[in-house]
Amino acid sequence: MPQITHHKSRLHYRVIGNGSRVMLAFHGYGQSSAYYQSMVKALGSDYTMYAFDLFFHGGSQLHKNQSPLSKKHLAEIVAHFLEEHKVKRFSLMGFSMGGKFALTLVEKVPDRIEELFLIAPDGISTSFWYNIATYPGWLQQLFKRTVLKPAPLFKLLNTLNKYKMVHKSLFRFVHNQMDSTSKRLRVYRSWIGFRELSFDIRYIVQLLNKHQVPVTMFLGEFDRVISPKQVSAFVKSLDKGELIMLKTGHTHLLQRVADLLQQKKRLSN
Repeated sequence: MPQITHHKSRLHYRVIGNGSRVMLAFHGYGQSSAYYQSMVKALGSDYTMYAFDLFFHGGSQLHKNQSPLSKKHLAEIVAHFLEEHKVKRFSLMGFSMGGKFALTLVEKVPDRIEELFLIAPDGISTSFWYNIATYPGWLQQLFKRTVLKPAPLFKLLNTLNKYKMVHKSLFRFVHNQMDSTSKRLRVYRSWIGFRELSFDIRYIVQLLNKHQVPVTMFLGEFDRVISPKQVSAFVKSLDKGELIMLKTGHTHLLQRVADLLQQKKRLSN
């Protein structure tokens, strides 16, 4: 896979499609750039999509001297990529945790963005667990111990699940993402490594409205990871915002969006 390197940080990416328009895409937690292969039939003839592996995922590597990842460092890497590929303007797509990467570019280069697609994006509303992960002091150490030694957490979750006090989809998501040492380390490294990717959402709205960037947000009606209630208000604040609700949960949302876009393309032809 090709890569872009800046200050010893390495960002891997794959090229999907061969259209005349450029799109940068960022996947969700626990995934890789390969998840955007599902978009090839829907967007491949209109866009050349550069789908990046997030740091701590796939082949991308964040240099330890640059950790935690700053918005400045991320913007510099992407700027280096855009210069190398002679790209002036581009579209953006971010799913789940990849929403933080997309919002960083909105903040840093809003005048270069043609359109923005957000799929159950992280970064607009911050979760309770993310707050614990990034909070200084003993709470952060407690979170680290929980990630490295998850038995007490799983015992609690199993009890909550037994008495139906936690939704089954959220229960499955936590188990799937923390059922091995390598996965638990990725959880910790990602949440800590991306702790500086936080945003003043009112400012983000101002930038998008100032530059009249069309924004399409896709949310899952049954999503328990990124709740529609938490992020739908964001779209209502935009001059050019569209909200599309799909009858699915978080895990399969990216595929459902690809199916929808492919269906729309078929009907327009």
